Amino acid sequence: MKCFELSNGVQIPAIGFGTYKAAEGDTADVIRTALEAGYRYFDTASFYQTEEYIAKAVRDSGIDRKELVIATKAWKTEMGYENVRQAFYQSLERLDTDYMDLYLIHWPLRSPEDADWAQIDAETWKAMEELYREGKVRAIGLSNFLPHHIENLLGCCEITPMLNQLEIHPGHMQEAAVCYCREKGIFVQAYRPVGRGQLFEDVLLKHLAEKYGVSVPKLCLRYEYQRGFASIPKASQKEKMVENLNIFDFEISNTDLYQIDTMPPLGWSGEHPDRERV
Repeated sequence: MKCFELSNGVQIPAIGFGTYKAAEGDTADVIRTALEAGYRYFDTASFYQTEEYIAKAVRDSGIDRKELVIATKAWKTEMGYENVRQAFYQSLERLDTDYMDLYLIHWPLRSPEDADWAQIDAETWKAMEELYREGKVRAIGLSNFLPHHIENLLGCCEITPMLNQLEIHPGHMQEAAVCYCREKGIFVQAYRPVGRGQLFEDVLLKHLAEKYGVSVPKLCLRYEYQRGFASIPKASQKEKMVENLNIFDFEISNTDLYQIDTMPPLGWSGEHPDRERV
């Protein structure tokens, strides 16, 4: 597996396994299948209610914990200095591990009307820095933070966030946020990397997928990799899991990269940290 390196030297696989909404059905079996398919990076969150399933699947697999990269996130209700420390240790317990590879603040605002978000974010980040210094987590970062949210943290933090997770896919590349993060040395990871069903029917993506002899999801993941993003796709069938991992057997030309870069807006989930969901 190809890897990307964070600012503190921690390496994360280019492709991970997303567990959002995987709690429907026997999730431990799904994660166990992902382990068998070759995944070693698992993305979860307290809100997803999949941490215990990951722990069970890892125990059953017999794979050494040190071979895995596990990321989890503190939910909106777990923000604040004391709350996030407590939430972190609860996640450790559910994941049956004594350290975390990556711990993120899930959203910058508890609600669009959150007038105290800047102070709450700062207090939350202070606790995250302490957990990092204590050796409880190998890297700390953010999810869904836009430049103005990050500016608030950089004005008071001692440790710059190492990663920011954003909804990134063809048709929704968030150029302003990505450029800002890269200027600050914050690595960007793509969630929802293959967007929604709209992308599967896009004329350009279908044409390019046919040209390269791959599926539209595989084309999207390869595109993101070539543009410097790690991705965390989801899948429930082993065949799709394997396909999502194996994106290194072809390369998209520069001309085709530019065509995808300049696609019209498409496939946005409707979620924005400062607004009600569209």
